[in-house]
Amino acid sequence: MILKNLEGVPQHPLPEGFSLRFYKPADEQAWVNIHKAADSTIEYSVDLFRKEFPGESALLEERQYYLCDKIGTPIGTATAWFHSDYFGLDYGLVHWVAIVPEYQGKGLSKPLMSAVCMRLKELGHSRARLATSTARLPAVNLYLKLGFVPDIQNEKDVTAWRFVMSQLHRDRLECLMLGQ
Repeated sequence: MILKNLEGVPQHPLPEGFSLRFYKPADEQAWVNIHKAADSTIEYSVDLFRKEFPGESALLEERQYYLCDKIGTPIGTATAWFHSDYFGLDYGLVHWVAIVPEYQGKGLSKPLMSAVCMRLKELGHSRARLATSTARLPAVNLYLKLGFVPDIQNEKDVTAWRFVMSQLHRDRLECLMLGQ
């Protein structure tokens, strides 16, 4: 999905008692735990974390957020990463977003996504992209509300997104075809 312009991204405050902080050394296991709880379709591990963010501790300290509960335990994460050549354009990348199930649906995703998008803008990005599964309807719906549009590359994508939009009771398929 693509956010064509990071200007004007809606800002959503965190509910009282919750906080956001940046990555600290040794947060790898917190990242793994959050993702394992939120998604059983991928084998999450510290090795996967290191593969996705190789030797980038200094970058993580200014780009990777942890959403914490009232006692400071990480319960969500998202990273304001980068993709410098996506069809010849520079993009900020909203990367590896997850909130543990017991905190989903409690008004925490919008503030987390707002913070990541704002951070991308602060770091000099003018647009953003993210990868998600069309099967993740609540996440897709959130991204659409924040201004992201489907990134359509082929007819298979058109078919998938038409189905998603019908499931979300949206009557228009707004998209961006970057590869054309």
